[in-house]
Parts: sequence; C-alpha cells; structure tokens
Amino acid sequence: RILTPRRTYFCPAMPYAFETVDVFTHTPFTGNPLAVFPEAAGLSDERMQQIAREFNLSETVFVHPSGRSGCDARLRIFTPAAELPFAGHPTLGAAFVLARRAALPGASSAPPERLVLEEGIGPVAVDIRRRDGRPAFMRLRNDLRPRVWPALPEAAAAAAALSLGSADLFGGDFAPAAASCGVPFLFVALRGRAALGRACFDPGAWPRLAAHVPAPQVYAFAFDPERPEAPVRARMFAPELGVGEDPATGSAAAALPAYLNACRPLPPGPAAWVIEQGVEMGRPSRLHVEAEHAGGAITTVYVGGEAVGISSGVLHA
Repeated sequence: RILTPRRTYFCPAMPYAFETVDVFTHTPFTGNPLAVFPEAAGLSDERMQQIAREFNLSETVFVHPSGRSGCDARLRIFTPAAELPFAGHPTLGAAFVLARRAALPGASSAPPERLVLEEGIGPVAVDIRRRDGRPAFMRLRNDLRPRVWPALPEAAAAAAALSLGSADLFGGDFAPAAASCGVPFLFVALRGRAALGRACFDPGAWPRLAAHVPAPQVYAFAFDPERPEAPVRARMFAPELGVGEDPATGSAAAALPAYLNACRPLPPGPAAWVIEQGVEMGRPSRLHVEAEHAGGAITTVYVGGEAVGISSGVLHA
C-alpha cells in the first residue's frame, strides 16, 4: 500500500520586535550587551526563558504593561537560566529603548525625563538625561534597604572559589561577605588588578561557602583601577545563572556601598564611586554609583550609565 505523509499543522508564530543595546558605555561593542523586547505582552514565562537562552546574553528584558499605579511599564528580566527580581543593566537598557522610542517622529507624547518601571523588588525610578534630544545617560534609584550578611568565618574559602590564595585577599577590614540590594552577591576584595586578572570561578570550591552565602554569585573587586577617576575595578561570576562572567553588573554595584559601609563606615554626606568592569573580557564598562546613608545605614542607592543602540529585528515566537 502507498503511505501518505501525515499532515502537520503549525500555528503561525507571532512577531515580536526586539532591540539590542550596549549598556554602561557609549562605544558600540563594549559595555554589557542586552536584548530588549519593548512589547512583550503575550509571551509566556516558558517562552521568555527560552528566548533568553536563545540570545544567551547576561540578561534579556521583556517589557509588559504594568497594572501598578504610578508605573509606566513592567519588566521581566531573564538570564539564560533564571528570572531575576532586579538587575541594573536591563533596567537602564530598557529605559533607554523606551525613551528613544518615545522620541521617534510621530510619537504621541513628549519624550519622558523619568520612567518608573515595575520589577520584582517593586517600582524602580529611572532618570533620563538627553544629549541633542536623545537619551544618553540613565540613572536608576533603588530604595530597597540593603542587607549585609556576616563576614565569612573562613576567608580562604572565598579566595579558593576564585582559584586564588589567601595572600591575594585585600584583608584588614574588608573580609569577604555577602550583600544584597535585590540580588545577593559574595563580595571579595582583592589586593590589586593582578590578582583580579587571575581570578576564575571554581565551582568545586563552592560547597565550603554554601552555608554562609545566600547565592553563588561572586563579585571580586580591587581598589586598583587603570584610570584614577574610577577607583574600583571589578569582575562578576554567576555560572548558576548561566553567566560565566558579566561585563557589567548594576545589581552588584547597588549592593557595593552597603558592603563597604559594613567594612568601614562611610564618612558623612553622599558617597560616589565609578566602577570599571568587563576589561578582562574585552568589553570595558563604566558604572556610576552614588549612595545616601543615615544612622550608619545605606538608605538609597543610584546606579547610572550610558547606552548605545546596536541592532533591531523581529523574533517569531
């Protein structure tokens, strides 16, 4: 007998526009790359995770309508392996794309100077500074009270997690400890750029730390930058999130002031840092961090940076 092929019926895929931008830089192909879906309503959680895995960037952000009063949009932020409640470069990159779209000819309203974005940690306000009418510098405000965990009882274990020795640690008041301003990180201060350059995450060393650290994201840094205007040089490793190394980590930068203040109380008045990250990856980034503190505690953190558009297209999902 003659066999006829079985018919297969396909549902037509919906087109979803996306843009890619480089965040924490004004130079294309540096900074932290990000994919932004500015109109993502209709995508399921599973599909968003699949798309993030397909792009395979540190994060992909999906913009949805917000049902929360006072919020302009809702952000869903995915790494290749998991969803995050907050992240810096997706927040700033999404604000850059939304502000740029509002500035296009034919837009129905004036370009915004501030956007309030609903995230897993709550509303996050982003101020937008323009250059020649276009968004150029975005600064988010995080009012979430940061948490700092006790210093690790065994500092050498933190060095081992970075494939380093105890002599590579900065030491003194700056003992390795975890801190969070929405996403937890283990902060490890190193002696200098040489040690930072040798750092490599060792998953086999992590079990010694698991009982003392809320999550296996490691933020290594040194007070030894290449440029004097950026007093901190950093690297961030998060293999369990599908991110071997991140070129720029705004959520870690937001928690850094709380860690530093716990190690050595900050002097009165506002404090500010510029962090260089991603240099070892060939994607140099610059993160601008400011912190307000009162009563010995960090009350508000600002994280800012530039962004530049790279590409646009349509994904059929």
